[in-house]
Parts: sequence; C-alpha cells; structure tokens
Amino acid sequence: MKDFIIPVKDKGTPAKSGAPVCLTIDGMTITVPEGTSVMRAAAEAGISVPKLCATDMLDAYGSCRLCVVEIEGMRGTPASCTTPVREGMVVKTQTEQLGRLRRGVMELYISDHPLDCLTCAANGDCELQDMAGAVGLRDVRYAAGENHFETRAAEGENPRYIAKDGSNPYFSYDPAKCIVCMRCVRACEEVQGTFALTVEGRGFDARISTGTGDFLNSDCVSCGACVQACPTATLQEKTVEEIGTPERAVVTTCAYCGVGCSFEAQMRGDQLVRMVPWKEGKANRGHSCVKGRFAWGYANHEDRILQPMIRDAITDPWREVSWDEALEFSAKGIKRAQAEHGKDSVGVITSSRCTNEETFLVQKLARAVMGTNNTDTCARVCHSPTGYGLKQTFGTSAGTQDFDSVEQVDCAVVIGANPTDGHPVFASRLRKRMRQGASLIVVDPRRIDLLETPHMGEGLHLPLRPGTNVAVLTALAHVIVTEGLFDEAFIRARCDWDEWADYAEFAADPAHSPEAVTELTGVPAETLRQAARTYARAPNGAIYYGLGVTEHSQGSTTVIAIANLAMMTGNIGRPGVGVNPLRGQNNVQGSCDMGSFPHELPGYRHVSDDGARAMFEAEWNTTLDPEPGLRIPNMLDAAVSGDFKALYIQGEDILQSDPDTRHVAAGLEAMDCVIVHDLFLNETARYAHVFLPGSTFLEKDGTFTNAERRINPVRRVMAPKAGLADWEVTQALANALGADWNYTHPSQIMDEIARTTPSFAGVTYELLDAQGSIQWPCNAAHPEGSPVMHIDGFVRGKGRFIRTAYIATEERTGPRFPLLLTTGRILSQYNVGAQTRRTENSVWHGEDLLEMHPHDAETRGISDGNWVRLASRAGETSLRVTLTDRVSPGVVYTTFHHPDTQANVVTTDNSDWATNCPEYKVTAVQVALSNGPSSWQELYEAQSVLTRQIEPAQ
Repeated sequence: MKDFIIPVKDKGTPAKSGAPVCLTIDGMTITVPEGTSVMRAAAEAGISVPKLCATDMLDAYGSCRLCVVEIEGMRGTPASCTTPVREGMVVKTQTEQLGRLRRGVMELYISDHPLDCLTCAANGDCELQDMAGAVGLRDVRYAAGENHFETRAAEGENPRYIAKDGSNPYFSYDPAKCIVCMRCVRACEEVQGTFALTVEGRGFDARISTGTGDFLNSDCVSCGACVQACPTATLQEKTVEEIGTPERAVVTTCAYCGVGCSFEAQMRGDQLVRMVPWKEGKANRGHSCVKGRFAWGYANHEDRILQPMIRDAITDPWREVSWDEALEFSAKGIKRAQAEHGKDSVGVITSSRCTNEETFLVQKLARAVMGTNNTDTCARVCHSPTGYGLKQTFGTSAGTQDFDSVEQVDCAVVIGANPTDGHPVFASRLRKRMRQGASLIVVDPRRIDLLETPHMGEGLHLPLRPGTNVAVLTALAHVIVTEGLFDEAFIRARCDWDEWADYAEFAADPAHSPEAVTELTGVPAETLRQAARTYARAPNGAIYYGLGVTEHSQGSTTVIAIANLAMMTGNIGRPGVGVNPLRGQNNVQGSCDMGSFPHELPGYRHVSDDGARAMFEAEWNTTLDPEPGLRIPNMLDAAVSGDFKALYIQGEDILQSDPDTRHVAAGLEAMDCVIVHDLFLNETARYAHVFLPGSTFLEKDGTFTNAERRINPVRRVMAPKAGLADWEVTQALANALGADWNYTHPSQIMDEIARTTPSFAGVTYELLDAQGSIQWPCNAAHPEGSPVMHIDGFVRGKGRFIRTAYIATEERTGPRFPLLLTTGRILSQYNVGAQTRRTENSVWHGEDLLEMHPHDAETRGISDGNWVRLASRAGETSLRVTLTDRVSPGVVYTTFHHPDTQANVVTTDNSDWATNCPEYKVTAVQVALSNGPSSWQELYEAQSVLTRQIEPAQ
C-alpha cells in the first residue's frame, strides 16, 4: 500500500448535491451543484479565497469577513462562504478593493493577537499566519491598547487576560490566542453534538468558554473536533507542543471500536506526533473520538514486552530468550501435546484486534498445520449470535448498510447498544440526524446518553428488564401484525410467504400482546404500542444493536426477531433502513469473515462443505477435517477434564474478557503449553508458558473490516518494536511446526484470501489504494463493493421468518440474589482496558464503578462512593458504588475495563443456545457494604505479581 498521502484541500464549505449551475469566477467558467457556496466553487476551480471562520467540515458562518468577493449586479462585497452560486453569476476574488478590505480585517485580528510566531507551537501550521501572508499584510497600524494577550495592562493586571488551561491531558486551551472565529463551538455542535462550548461576553469581550472553568471538568468528551477546527494555537495538542509540527503523514485505520475510523498518522521523523481524522475516511468523514484521536500512547508504554519469554511452569519466573528459542519451545509444546493426547488436544484463538491477514493465518495454522478445526475468536463472546441469526434469516452474517445510510434514517431503533460510549463517531452522526428530526427509540435497561441528545426532541425509552429482549421484540411484531402495519408487497416479493404466514400467526397470539408481556418486561403496554407504530410507519426505519442483544441466552433468537421486524416492515435493501450490528472491536467482522470459528472456513462456508474444503485443500496442499472443532468454552472444559493441552492465543485476554473467571483460570492452569502473543503481560499471561511480543496497528500493514463490512487499509507507520509484525510471528510459528510458508508481505496473504473467499474475490491492495476502502462483497458482480446489501433479493434467496418463542434464562433472581447485573462500556476505556488504561484516558475512568438506583441503595444502607461487595452464584468481587437513576430499581450496572475489579468473576457460564455466546447481561446478584477489596481480589493481585516476575537479563 502507498505510505504517504497528498493533503486534502479544505474547500471552505460542505459539498452540495443538486442541479448543475454554471458561473464565472476570475474569468474561469465553472459548473457546480446548486446550493454550492461561491467559496467552494472557487476552490473546485483551484482558486483560493482567504478565510478564517470557514471550513468544509462545518456549515457556513460568515463571521470573519475575510472571504469577501465582488459579484456583478450585487451591491457591496458579500462573504463568499455564505453566498450560494446562481446561474450566470460573475465573481471576482482578487481586486484592489478586496485586497484593502482583507488587509484591514487582518489588521484587526493581529492587533489583538500575540506575535510570538517563532516560538508558537503552531508555527508553520497556523491558518492565521497563512492568511496574513495571503492578504499581503506587512504591518499593523494600530498602537498597542486594550487586548487579551498581555498579562499586564498599563495600570496593572490585565482584566481581559485569561490564563492558559492545561487541564485536559491531551490538549491545551490558550484564550490569549483566540480569534473567536467560533469554529470550535460549531464543531462541538455540528460534528460532535455535545454542545460543550459556548461564547461568553459580547463584542470585544467575547471569549470561548466551557461554562465550568476548565476543559477537564466540563461536558467536553475530548473528541478533538474543536482542536482540529481551531485555525490558531488556541487549541493545540500537547504532543505538538512537545515534539513539534509533523512533517509527513500516513493514512491508516483506528484499532479501537468497530466504526473503523480513518486517520492521518502525522509523523516527525519516526515519532508519531498526532492522529488526525482523515476527511476522506468513509466511515468517520473526518471525525473521531477520544480513543482514536488521542489514546495511542500505549504503543510506546514502558509495560510493552519487546523480547520473547519462556518458562517451564507458571510458578517460574519468565526468561527472556531469542525468537528462535521461543518458537522452538512453542513448537515442541504443541507437538508433545498432539503426540500424547491426539491432534485435537491443541487449538488457537484469533484476535478481533489483529488484521484480516493475521487472523486468516492463525486459523490456517490450526487447520493446515496443526490439523485441527479448534479455532475460535473473541467474537464468540460478543457477536456470534449475529452471525447465526442473520445467516438464518438473510443468508449472510453481516450488517446491511453503510454508516452514510444514517443520514436518511427517519426512525432509529437502538437496542442493547450505547453508541455514545461504545461507537462514539457513529453516535455523533446519528445525533446529527436526530437533530434534523429523525425519531429515536431506545430499548435498554439503562437510560443512555443518546436519549439526552441536545435539541433532539422527545426520544422513546423502553427500559426493559434484562433478559426479556425477545418478549419485547415479539410484542412489537404483535402490534405490527394485528394493526396491519406490515408491508405486504415487500413480504410477497422478497420473503417466503408461507413462513411469513406462520410467523404472523405466532406473533398475533394474544399471549404476545404488549398488555400480556408488560409485567414480564417492565415496559408499559402503551409505550410498546407507540414504539411499534413509530417504527412501522416511518418512511425509513433502521435498527442498530449491540452486545445487549447478543450476550444473552437467547441472543440468536433476538437477532432473528430484529430481522423479522425489518423484513415485515420492508426496511431492507435501500439507504436509511436495515439491520445494523454495532461491532464492539475494530476487526470483529473481519475475524469472522476470515474463518476464525471452528465450524466455518473463510467466507462463512461450513467445514463439512466438500466443495469449499476442496478449494482450500488445493490451495494449502493438505487434507482438512470435515468435523467442526471446539469453541472457546469447549476448549476450557476439555482442558479441565485433561483432554486439551496446548493453546496459541493471539491478541486476546480471555481471563479478563470471558465469563466465569474461575473456570477460565482452571482451564488455562490445566494446560501444558499456553502461548500468549500480545503487547503486554495481560491477565491470561499469568497462566502462559510462552510470551511472544506483539505489534500495534502502527507497526504493520494489513486491513481491518468494520461493522459496515468496510475493508480499511492499515498502514505501517513505524518499525515493529519487537522486530516482527504479528503475521510474521504466526508464519514463524507455523514453520517451526513444519510448514513452509513464505509470505513476504501482507498483500500476498490478501491475494490468497481473494482466491479462496468469494466475498473478497475482487479485493487487492491496489484497489484499496485507489478507492480508500471497499465494502464486501467485492467480486465480479460488485467490482467496487456493496454499500447496501439485499437490494433486489436476499443472499439466501427469499427472506426467512422464524418464530421467536421467549424462553426465560436459567439465571433467576431470588432471596439470596435479588438484583440483576448487566455490564457495558464507557467512552474513555476500551474492552479489557489493556490499551486505554496505559494512556491518560484513565483520568476520566480510573476504576470500574457499580451503578445502583438510590432506592436499592437506601434499603441496603449504601451511600454514594461506598465500597460494596458484588456477589453472584459464580463468585464475588468488591468495587465502589455510584448512585444514579439511569438504571431502574432492581438493576445494577458495571463496566469491565479494570482487572483489579475482574467483573467477570461474578458472571455465570450461561450462554446463547445456538452459539455459546456468554450471558454477560443477566446475572443475579446481591450487593452489600464492604470494607474494600475482597480476599479473592487480594489473592488475585498477589498471584499476579508472582506470575509476572522476569529474571534479570544475564
């Protein structure tokens, strides 16, 4: 892939679509869409009009008056950013009068600005500096007077001077350099949708304010939109202040959530200075969140292990060794296990944080080298029900839309997801659409921030009892069926009519009416009816869901119920509709696409499929097992029983992320050879015999596939700190086991993927360079990819309706455990926190907290901030409590980002009936006052220290 980029020119105002309009600018004839600003029309022709308040990321504002132009037949000198083009318009951008006006405007700006350009962090990267040169300003006529930048005035302290605010860990705010262009305020409103910034004062006294005194304690979510929008050094990244302005940039893809934001990794030498969201990125359209924008410091953290290590027993200290010795040790452990216990006594776990190419090689390692289908991925514990449910109903295991589709949504149904925390860039796009009038329905036990979107209007919240998703969705279907709100024409044309008739009979049963299920679900009947009508009657209804759908004993059934709703209302196959799983990690979709599940080869073809297996056998020159292998829970069960002995884990921390921590620990402890391939000595490494250093997304080439099926390039920004990229480590391990792999670049792995995986048949690195990204399926029928799926028909042919009987979870509340625990994420932290906990993001979330309703706390004598004991049938832990009415009485909520809490010690081994996805979202618990960390936590910490000891280098 190409390393360097050509900077994208800012054209001043957003692009428009409309009928063509022809005009003349500076003697040049230009044709642009109706509604385009004169400024953008000029930019399209390569003509630069000076500007300060304008940027094409924001709507035109027209405050700086620097972009004035002359237009024939129009009086005065209008601002080009706010003046739309019209047919036959004649514009001049450079005249003597315009030059004089612009220099006058710039003089006023400069007269209230510190002239410390040589020592300013933005020197060479400052639009005010650039515009002063562009308009030919050479001196300032105004004598020094009242201003905002001098600390002292003639008579003493300067009352207008405001000290620099460095409270935010990632950027500073220097009011002395502010020109009050309003770009930061508008970015916070229009792009992010937080409305954290405002202007205090009027006229000369106007200044940007957070309303709280500093950025850290304000509503600011540190997305960086204001920093990116600022034309001066008023808002500046601290890394730029420390390292200097960047010299070059490489476009790559964020390695956090499933949105898959594109970034410019801006470098100075081999140092990363900052990550700036790429305006051409089709998933994020130039926006970002605090994690992708700022939380990349873990790549250089002192905790990173950069030398391979081995030990004979987990009670021994680690020994640093060479790569060759570590790989030989690993291979011997795997071979010994297979020799003594059979070929299926070993397995692999791939990572949803690694690239497509890397996960492809790991499952190939299992199947073609180890000779077993014992391969699984962390998608097992998050979105495996998505794969099952959507394949059963639609024929393919993926979401139906691209993220741009949200711009045409009329009703958004968000089920079991918290986009503002888990998928913040998508949430910003959804919030923008809601401010434009789209309606919102949230189905969640907890009141999420999306319901409190500023200027949205009224959202509809269905605060269901955890575990009752299926009952709620079938009740919605009941209303749609019995009130005739379904789309009969769509169903007859696109779905199996007999299956629809059967499902309609099931849904129409009075037992599924809102009135019948309200006591079970906790949602008022009228609220259920209102939600069903709102969704069914909307011109475009889209459903977005997350782990609150999948991580249940009926996760697969819930996904099927969602698909049923979309099909019966005809909300499939066009922009603005669809079924959209919000994938939790950057490459969950890709790891599934690449065949990481034990029953599926790459491209979702079952291992029993003779034709698919023959294709891979010919490519790999080996014989493949037609029987499915073990899932992660089965591997752990087999290990405890003595039948599973060796495991290679790439980039996953199953001890912290998987349920029933004690059982996971028992399984790992029972194995003879556990190989952890990661960045840090994670929790799983406590039970490892080999540690192979991993590489960050900044240190390798490859691709990620995001939640919208978008294959995004990952480009190497710096050399791997441990010497090898992850794909090279897997290749070396395969060769140590007797393979003869000879890949020299990830592009060759992608070529193999394309040869063997129909949905990737047309994907090449050259195409990705040309297109920026591509959405599968990409093949002869769709050479440029597929933003929207199921346009003319479903992949499986006719859409399939399936009955969705509600079956209560085995996890029940009772006198001992009267509360229901559900879990989730928070904005500043990511997954098990291995990356974000090693950045300044911990300023916002330094520990996991238990959210509890004040009513439940009062009956237990608990006050805000108390240590509490959280106990379930599986185990117990202690953490601090925070009181809030975001959760309903009877429900408690916590995150799982910090290993010292180890929230999964209390989650049970209940799982989805079809996929074994753990039921994280429903755990019966009791909460009581505690004096601090439990004895289990203290023992865990002591063992953690013991098992992480490293022998001093000789």
